[in-house]
Amino acid sequence: MYDFLNRVDAQRMVLDSVNRQPWEREPLMSLSRKSIDRWVECNLIDRQSDLVSLLFITSEKLFFLANKSQEQITEDYKSLSREVADLSFKIRKAAEMY
Repeated sequence: MYDFLNRVDAQRMVLDSVNRQPWEREPLMSLSRKSIDRWVECNLIDRQSDLVSLLFITSEKLFFLANKSQEQITEDYKSLSREVADLSFKIRKAAEMY
């Protein structure tokens, strides 16, 4: 088994974690900044919440993974991938609060 996630699997895992909750108006569609902003506004979510902060952090880390995806798998890539997996767990817990 791999000890890292690829970017697409990681994004899917995060979106699944968030969308386990039945959001009033719309689910989160992607982890781009604009998509997160739209989702926050549409669902009237506090921008200062842990959930939103975690989503923006994860979005930035996934952007880095996307830029590094054509390179060899380095220890930095693996470490960042594990961070994203940990963030996904935290996101799931934060989303359960809604």
